[in-house]
Amino acid sequence: MPKLKTKSGVKKRFKITATGRIKAGVAGKRHRLMSHNAKYIRQNRGTKVMSDADTKIIKLFMPYA
Repeated sequence: MPKLKTKSGVKKRFKITATGRIKAGVAGKRHRLMSHNAKYIRQNRGTKVMSDADTKIIKLFMPYA
């Protein structure tokens, strides 16, 4: 069997935790932040753990992770 390729966009954007969940940066933090309130900016700081539905899709693109 040939080796499966990992999607290069996925390996740049996601990391797998020790328990097998997927961690990603939060969207909406690049520009146009003046129109968002302080609570939105504060809660979207750092990274988030992806939902189970998104995790299934992302793991298809990372065959050896």
